[in-house]
Amino acid sequence: MMHANTTVDIAVTATDLIRAGLLEIGNGCRIHPSAVFIPVDMLGTLRPIVLGARVVVGAFAVVHGGARVGADAHLGHRAIVGEPEYGYAMRQVYQGVGDATTIGAGAVVRAGATIYAGVRVGDDTTIGHHTLLRTNVVVGSGSQLAANLTVERGTRIGDGVRCSPGSHLTADTRVADRVFLGAGVRTVNDKQLIWRDPDHEQPLDPPVFEYGCKVGSGAVLLAGITVGARALVGAGSVVTQNVPADAVVYGVPARQHGQVKP
Repeated sequence: MMHANTTVDIAVTATDLIRAGLLEIGNGCRIHPSAVFIPVDMLGTLRPIVLGARVVVGAFAVVHGGARVGADAHLGHRAIVGEPEYGYAMRQVYQGVGDATTIGAGAVVRAGATIYAGVRVGDDTTIGHHTLLRTNVVVGSGSQLAANLTVERGTRIGDGVRCSPGSHLTADTRVADRVFLGAGVRTVNDKQLIWRDPDHEQPLDPPVFEYGCKVGSGAVLLAGITVGARALVGAGSVVTQNVPADAVVYGVPARQHGQVKP
């Protein structure tokens, strides 16, 4: 028996959405029959979905309202684009509100990736298998984000950035153009490690990666750290102090051991 306050989603086809002005499909698109388009968020707000010319949408991919996918972009099997944030996260409760979500022209979102509402991915950028981009992340053009990354809310990633698999970028991290991050890099943005205690929480203090710096696999960067332009951080280092531009640092804790050669 169905209770009076129970709701059931009614199946709506892509054709229905096109007729309602909620789905626009450009010329030459290839969309798998199992792909799902959800133009309404959890509060009932409708937002149109726009697919540019020659977009590919894989099997069981889910595209939410507000998504705008540029020409020649590729959404892999089971990719999710424009997911509304819901529940407690990063010091607030989200209500499932949708937002504009942009996937640039020629971008590739590989199988299993999840991209939340409000994210912007630049042209010709690749998002790896099972990588997660949380609300309001921005990724520039021509960047490569590998598999199994977690990029938390509000992070800004520049152009031509390379991130290897399995790394974690904490909320509000700043990654400038041409930065290289190795596999399994870990970042921290909270010096007090206080969770869900609004009377004692301090402002977040995420790390900053300046232009062209390189961070080796397995490195850990504590809150408030800046890695200077073109600096090199050795694999497995624990970075507890700012790294000057062009410095070579490594160790636990990391210490300077020279300069990057021109």
